[in-house]
Amino acid sequence: MTHPVSTVPIHSPVLEPGMKGLVSDWSSDQQSFKKVPWGKTMMWIFLVSDTFIFSIFLISYMTVRMSTPDPWPNSSEVFALTIGGKHIPLILIALMTFILITSSGTMAMAVNYAYRKDRRTTFVLLMITALLGASFVGMQAFEWTKLITEEGIRPWGNPLGAAQFGSVFFMVTGFHGTHVSIGVILLVIFAIKVRRGDLEHQRPGFLTGRKGGYETIEIVGLYWHFVDLVWVFIFAFFYLW
Repeated sequence: MTHPVSTVPIHSPVLEPGMKGLVSDWSSDQQSFKKVPWGKTMMWIFLVSDTFIFSIFLISYMTVRMSTPDPWPNSSEVFALTIGGKHIPLILIALMTFILITSSGTMAMAVNYAYRKDRRTTFVLLMITALLGASFVGMQAFEWTKLITEEGIRPWGNPLGAAQFGSVFFMVTGFHGTHVSIGVILLVIFAIKVRRGDLEHQRPGFLTGRKGGYETIEIVGLYWHFVDLVWVFIFAFFYLW
């Protein structure tokens, strides 16, 4: 027995041409942000705005460095450590970079296991990521202490060359270090929430809505990966240039 074929036409949405259609498409929640949690959308907006801030800092750094008539300090000498009587350039910075890159890997694994609802593994990976981030901040504090006490570099002066070196360096690395410190705090908070099962049972609380779930771990991961990516640019501009 054959069934009659429906002759009712199926109308696909008609988009307006030109800029008006583009604006209409992107302003529609069903077209642009369907099934996307608002937390993730807001995090992406924050990261885009933060990208502009870091870009301004790095562009300012390049402008100052290329325009100053005073000699710029040699990064290989300023950021070197003496270990076993040997002068090793950038050894601390290389270790800091390795730690952050490794933390991106553990963060990605934490997101993976979070969506599998493996609470124990997710908790361990989040705590490892937080430990790596705290180690990075501690090494940065050591680096700052060495520059201030041994080299005499200040935000308002620099005995090794251009005075702008200290102000730009402390501003940019300090701003990034603040981001890492905030990320470590968030990692510890959400690790505890995962351990207690707050995300699995959707219990409301600090930084957790009633509709919260494991996508919040992915949102924290977006922030952490952004912080790691920014460090790659800082490493290239400040330490390798």
